[in-house]
Amino acid sequence: MSPEIELQSTINTLKYEIHRQRRELTESIRYASYIQKALLPSPVLFKKLLPDHFVLFQPKDIVSGDFYWITKKKSEIIIAVADCTGHGVPGAFMSILGITMLNEVVGRGSFTSAGSILNQLREGIMKALSQTGEEYEQKDGIDMAICIFDTKSNNFQYAGAFNPMYIIQNNKLIEINGDKMPIGIAAEEEKSFTTHRIKLEPGSTVYLFSDGFVDQFGGPNGKKFKYQPFRNLLLKISELPMHRQKEELFYAFEKWRGNYPQLDDLLIVGFRYHVENY
Repeated sequence: MSPEIELQSTINTLKYEIHRQRRELTESIRYASYIQKALLPSPVLFKKLLPDHFVLFQPKDIVSGDFYWITKKKSEIIIAVADCTGHGVPGAFMSILGITMLNEVVGRGSFTSAGSILNQLREGIMKALSQTGEEYEQKDGIDMAICIFDTKSNNFQYAGAFNPMYIIQNNKLIEINGDKMPIGIAAEEEKSFTTHRIKLEPGSTVYLFSDGFVDQFGGPNGKKFKYQPFRNLLLKISELPMHRQKEELFYAFEKWRGNYPQLDDLLIVGFRYHVENY
């Protein structure tokens, strides 16, 4: 066999091995995505607890670092939207940890407010990741917005780890900002998360989201979408039926993105408050 033929044979063998490994890795990640999706709340549960809602969820990769969560504890409906450190496989591991911790904290029923849920989540995440605050440690964490809606009293609470919440009522957008610290180890001393108590008007629309939409590069100049245009877009579509709002947001995102790659996971949850539904 000539050196040229032998070299080509070696190259072909290496190509085959690389393709085989890539295929096996992709298949493993795809299977992991089925597990991750199984941990997310089912559309049936979401529809039962929040009849008038939408979930726009488009991971950047096969698996996602963003997740959404909902449950009912006695008369309280609890909704969370979260953005974990990273995306893809590392983000997915963090999301599974976040979902597990939420199930544990809320399942215990020891929380007294939306802020206390985040406090307990932070304690659980730091313990699970053995975070002590040392400089050499990975600063993995979760940004989250969480709401508690009491269907008996109609009281509404929100707490946020970085992630804000928007409410549109009477054609005005109200922005409520979360605390500037993550669920996990922070650069500064940990403080208790703030619980905001809000009076919702019938017909109000609530939006919880990660930063995947606003941080997406696109448009004619290849810049980020940013928050003010996002708020304007929500105001523009807020009176549409919820399924139409989802369509409009997806269309706006894809139009803005154009030929640019998706930068991060995309997650927006919106729901309309109707007293008679509860």
